[in-house]
Amino acid sequence: MASEIEVVEEVESRDRESASASTGGGEAAAIGDDDSLRNDVYTAAAYGDLEKLQRLVESEGCSVSEPDGLGYYALQWAALNNRTAAAQYIIEHGGDVNAADHTGQTALHWCAVRGAVKVAEILLQEGAKVNAADMYGYQTTHVAAQYGQTAFLYHVVTKWNADSDVPDNDGRSPLHWAAYEGFANCMRLLLFLDADRVRQDKEGCTPLHWAAIRGNLEACTVLVQAGKKEDLMVTDNTGLTPAQLASDKNHRQVAFFLGNARRLLDKRCDGNSRLSRLSKLGLAPLLWFTIILLLLTYINSVITASNLPRLNAGFAFVAWLGVLLASAGLVMFYRCSSKDPGFIRMNVPDMQNMKDDEPLLKIEIDNPALLAGNWSQLCATCKIVRPLRAKHCSTCDRCVEQFDHHCPWVSNCVGKKNKWDFFLFLILEVSAMLITGGVTLTRVLTDPLAPSHFGAWLNHAGNQHVGAISFLIVDFFLFSGVAALTCMQASQISRNITTNEMTNVMRYSYLKGPGGRFRNPYDHGCKKNCSDFLINGYNEDIECGEESVQSEGIGMVHMTRNSAPQNGFGHSHHPANGNNSHVVNSHVVNVNNNTKTHQGHVHSSQCNHGKSEAVPLGLGLGLARNGTRSVVAS
Repeated sequence: MASEIEVVEEVESRDRESASASTGGGEAAAIGDDDSLRNDVYTAAAYGDLEKLQRLVESEGCSVSEPDGLGYYALQWAALNNRTAAAQYIIEHGGDVNAADHTGQTALHWCAVRGAVKVAEILLQEGAKVNAADMYGYQTTHVAAQYGQTAFLYHVVTKWNADSDVPDNDGRSPLHWAAYEGFANCMRLLLFLDADRVRQDKEGCTPLHWAAIRGNLEACTVLVQAGKKEDLMVTDNTGLTPAQLASDKNHRQVAFFLGNARRLLDKRCDGNSRLSRLSKLGLAPLLWFTIILLLLTYINSVITASNLPRLNAGFAFVAWLGVLLASAGLVMFYRCSSKDPGFIRMNVPDMQNMKDDEPLLKIEIDNPALLAGNWSQLCATCKIVRPLRAKHCSTCDRCVEQFDHHCPWVSNCVGKKNKWDFFLFLILEVSAMLITGGVTLTRVLTDPLAPSHFGAWLNHAGNQHVGAISFLIVDFFLFSGVAALTCMQASQISRNITTNEMTNVMRYSYLKGPGGRFRNPYDHGCKKNCSDFLINGYNEDIECGEESVQSEGIGMVHMTRNSAPQNGFGHSHHPANGNNSHVVNSHVVNVNNNTKTHQGHVHSSQCNHGKSEAVPLGLGLGLARNGTRSVVAS
C-alpha cells in the first residue's frame, strides 16, 4: 500500500564501529565516539541536557530553529522524551512550536508517541495547533491512538478540544487505529466520547473489521458491547463482515465470538414488542410457579394427606414451618427480582445547552478514576465513569454497582442493593427445602399401612404416595443446586468478593498483588466482612492496607550509534551522508513509498488483509509493539 509501514526485525547499520557506553545521573545512554553526535542541539534536547543546550546556543551560536539532516527539529526530540525544561528553552530561543518535518509532523505529534503530556501542555500554551495534520492526515489524536497513549488522548481532548473522531487521508479515525492495535482503554475513551463505531474507511472497513483482522478479541468485545446488531453486519468493499474476515485470517476465537454475538442479537426481539417485554421477564415466573406448585403439592400430599396419619402438635409445627419459610422466601424472591440492584444513573447530557465544541467527557474531567488512569471504569454505553467494582450488564443494559452476576432465575442483576435480599432468599429456600424434604421422607417412611418388605414398600409408596414421592425427587434436585449456590455466596461474602470478580480474577488489575498473585484489597477479614454485610446489607468499597502507588513516568529514550534498538519505540535520526546516526530506542520507523503486493485478502492496491497485514503509516505508528522489533524511518 502507498506509504506503508514495514516492520523489520533489526536495523542495518551503515558501519560496524563499536559504540562506547556511559552512565550518569541515573540515566544510561550509549553514545557513539563521534563528537558531533555528543555536541549538537538535537542530542542535548533529547537528553534534556539544559546546560549543554545553553552552551551550544548561547556560546557556540547553534540554532534551535533549524532541522537536522533528516528534517527533524530539536523541539521534536525534546517533545519525544518529555523534556519540559529543554522544550521551554528551545521555544524561548526561537523554536517554532508548529514547525513541521518532511512528513508534516510537528513536535506535538512526537509528544503523542510517548504520551508526553507536560511538553504537550507547554506547546499548546505557546500556540501549537492541536488539530495539525501531517502528510497522511494524522493528527495528534491518531498518533496517541496508534501508541495507546490514553492519558495523552484524554488530556488533549478534554482540555484542548482536539477532535477525537477525525478521519485521516484514508478515512480512518483514531478508533480505527486503537481497534487495529488492540488498545482497549483508548477504545473505551473514544467510544465514551461518541466516536463513530461504524465509520468506514476507503476500504469499507469499520473499527470492528480491523480488530477482527488482527484477531484482537478484547477490542472486538469492547466494540460489540458498545454497539448494536447492525455493527456486526456491515460489509467492507469486498462484501465481508468482521466475522468473515476473522475466519479468513484464521482467528477462530474472534470469529466464534463475533458469530455467536450476532446469533444472540438476532434472537433478541424489538424492545417495544409484546414478545420482547415478555422475554424480559426471564425465568422468574417459571421459578415462582414451581415454588408455589411444590408448596401446594407438599401441603396436599404430605401435611394434610388423607392416607397418612394426623400430625401431632410438635411435628405439625415443623411441617408448617417449612411452608412459612418457603413463603417468606417468595417475598424475598419478589424483592430481589423487583428491587434496584444498584443501577448507576446514566449520564444523559443536555444536547440543547451543550456547546458544539464541548466534549461529553468534560462532565467527568476531574473524576479521580480517570486522573489515576483507570480507563476500564469508563462505560461507553451509560456514558459514566463507574466505580471500580461496578460492571455493565449486557442483559439489563445498565451499569450495576458491586455487580455480582445477572441471575436469569430472578430476572434481575444481583448487586450492591439487592444482594442481601438474594442471599436471604437462598437461605430461606434452602432451609424450607431441608425441612419439607425431611418431613416428607419421615411421613412416607413411617406410614403404618406400608408393608415391611422393601419391594412391596416401594410398590405401596409408588401407588399411595405419588405426590409425596414426586415432591421428594424435585425437592432433592433443587436443594442440591440451591445449597451449592448458597455456600458459594456465603464464601464470597465472608471474603468480600463478588462472583464477577472470582470469574475475572485474571483480568482485573486491582485483584493482583506483587508478582501478579491474587490479592483482594477489600477483604477485611471474615468477621468484619460478614458483620458489615448482615448489618448494612452490603460491604463498602474500602481497601484495606496500604495502596501501592505506581507512577508511569516518561523515561529516557536512549540514543545510540550504529546499534539496533532494544526496547520501547522510537525513530531513527541520521544525517544524509549516513556516517552518523541517532537511533532512539525501540521502534524505528521505515517509510516506504513503494506500493507492495502481498498475498491474501486484498481490498485494493492500498489495503491488504493478507498475512503481511500492511497498514497505513503513522508516526512510529505503534506497529512494532514487540520490544525486539523496530521500525526504521527513512
